[in-house]
Amino acid sequence: MAPSILVVGATGNTGRSVVSTLSGLIQVSDSPVASFRLIAQTRSASSDAAKQLASLSNVSILEQNWLDITSEWLRQNEVSKAFIASHNAPSAFAEESHFLVAALNAGVKQVVRISTTAANVRPSFRAYYPRTHWAIETMLDTDEFRRMAWTSLQPNVFSSFVLANAVNLVKQYRKTGEQQPLSLICSRHVGSGIIDANDVGAFAAHVLASPHPEAHDRKRYILNGPEDVSGQDIVDMVEEELGTKVESVIYKDLSFLERNAQGPLKVLPLSIKHAVETAWEGKCGTDTTSKEVLEIRAPKTTVAQAFKAALSE
Repeated sequence: MAPSILVVGATGNTGRSVVSTLSGLIQVSDSPVASFRLIAQTRSASSDAAKQLASLSNVSILEQNWLDITSEWLRQNEVSKAFIASHNAPSAFAEESHFLVAALNAGVKQVVRISTTAANVRPSFRAYYPRTHWAIETMLDTDEFRRMAWTSLQPNVFSSFVLANAVNLVKQYRKTGEQQPLSLICSRHVGSGIIDANDVGAFAAHVLASPHPEAHDRKRYILNGPEDVSGQDIVDMVEEELGTKVESVIYKDLSFLERNAQGPLKVLPLSIKHAVETAWEGKCGTDTTSKEVLEIRAPKTTVAQAFKAALSE
């Protein structure tokens, strides 16, 4: 059996691009991963996204809860490399660390994981989930994990999330001719390097396919889109599509957190309001992008291009 690359969360925001990019790289005869099999884990093999991935070359779909993946299974399938993009729920540390320990004990040689905005990954950050990523990275930095190479990608906020309300406004206007208020999490004038998730996944794939994986060991790479974008820039895009002025804009709007936070642990999702403060303070611009990102596979998709693509869906 040939060695394999496991992509956990293959149908997620970044996973799809990891799989499609690796599928292409595996077909290159002199690629360091040309002999590898590609295993795409998903919770539902019948989803449209899973079916699209299954149609790609060298891709096998694994329908399974990723928490049920054991060291024994990883060894049996000769998993040498793995990608993981965990969720940001309160249980994230316990669940991702469980998988990483299984990978370590199975002899997995390289793991690439998705973290979050670099400016937020610190132990004292007021939003809870960046502390989770700090804890995972700190765990991986210990001597116990020395024999497994790992890379943590710290991308800025994804364009799909930032643009969701703008896309909905335009689509509704085209149907009804009426506008709803445009709610944006962005500051009106301070730009940040909003990034397309596909660019993050493509970069992860190139790290996994690197001929020198040791060069990426214990590295944290900061990823931003190709240009800084402000809330006003997004309004300008919307107005161009509408052919008229946006009637009402609410910048720095985090009211959705109040609406969605429920239950005894609602204090945790409510703390997410602090996650965007570093962007509002100008700490998440393209000038923070790691030089290795620009050298290996620079993000290409602009926010304007992502906006156009979302409108066509």
